[in-house]
Amino acid sequence: MSIRFTAKARRGMVAWALAAGLAVGVTACGGSGGDDAKKPDGSPTASRASDSGPSPQEGQSDQPLAEVRGSDGLLLQIISAQRDSGGFVTVNGTMKNDGSQTDVIPSALSGNETEIIRNGKSLGGATLVDSQGKKRYYVLRDTEGRPLTTTGFSTLQAGDTLAVFMQFPAPPANTSEVEFQLPTFTSASIKISG
Repeated sequence: MSIRFTAKARRGMVAWALAAGLAVGVTACGGSGGDDAKKPDGSPTASRASDSGPSPQEGQSDQPLAEVRGSDGLLLQIISAQRDSGGFVTVNGTMKNDGSQTDVIPSALSGNETEIIRNGKSLGGATLVDSQGKKRYYVLRDTEGRPLTTTGFSTLQAGDTLAVFMQFPAPPANTSEVEFQLPTFTSASIKISG
């Protein structure tokens, strides 16, 4: 009888210890978010505390890679052209209406391919030209033919800006400089990073 009593007592202690452990774990993981939201303001992050070099976002310069001008005061500032491991180059930028009136975005920016045009206004007409490899790279499309670029914009008010992106197949790894072209805009040479 004492062995049976000892076994029951052990099982009870194990169950109690498990319950207590789970309760502590749930309490530690499930914060209410009340005062915790204020804590990051007072504590420095690792990148601020140590001088380990800039993170990718901190490393982006305020100076754009290139500025290209379009019709009616449109200005496109290319901020980055980043090569990624998947074999793509993503070009990020800001389109600004530098004019004094509301600008209707030209439909020519979408290019002239029927598949892209039927998906609405976009920057689908953009290309990267690798003069070294003698190749032109067009904006990528998804499986339904939609361009992998900013879409759905039609006008830009005077002084307004719009963050834009375009994704292209990556040129060979030894190609670090390409010419960016967009219909109705001037062209510019940009450096690919990554």
